[in-house]
Amino acid sequence: MPHGIQLRAVPYDHPDALKLNDQVQLEYQARYEGEGDVTPLDPAMFAPPNGLYLLAYDAQGAPVASGGWRAMDENDEGYADGDAELKRMYVIPEARGLGLARRILARLEADARAAGRVRMVLETGDQQPEAIALYSSEGYTPAPTKFGHYRTYDSSRCMIKPLTRGDSSPAGV
Repeated sequence: MPHGIQLRAVPYDHPDALKLNDQVQLEYQARYEGEGDVTPLDPAMFAPPNGLYLLAYDAQGAPVASGGWRAMDENDEGYADGDAELKRMYVIPEARGLGLARRILARLEADARAAGRVRMVLETGDQQPEAIALYSSEGYTPAPTKFGHYRTYDSSRCMIKPLTRGDSSPAGV
């Protein structure tokens, strides 16, 4: 499956994005005892230049992975000026282990950096050890303070990574 994978920028409310969002919500519900992610999101939040939403398509044209970033600035949810927040990183079970999340993450980081964002932030949960391992291996560290919709939850795990200009992360897809 890794051959022929294409990353495409799409609107957050694209039908294929909605399909993968429904799948990730089912996974959240299974991992967190019936609760999906209720973070308020508007498709406009992912529109360039203040965000980007990507889908990975396999050689047959089926969507197999997603991820996006949205610009965030200082607010009462704990974000800081210049933040770019990762949202809806997801790979369907059949496509896991192929490096798709890393490809999407690298592209999102490069795009956020090019948009002038200075820090990538994310909020995940303690029932997603694969996600935590991925982000840790890509240079993300636990945030000194929590942020986001789930910042008051014990299961919330917030992570950060500076988006410095000298970062050698691959920008290509």
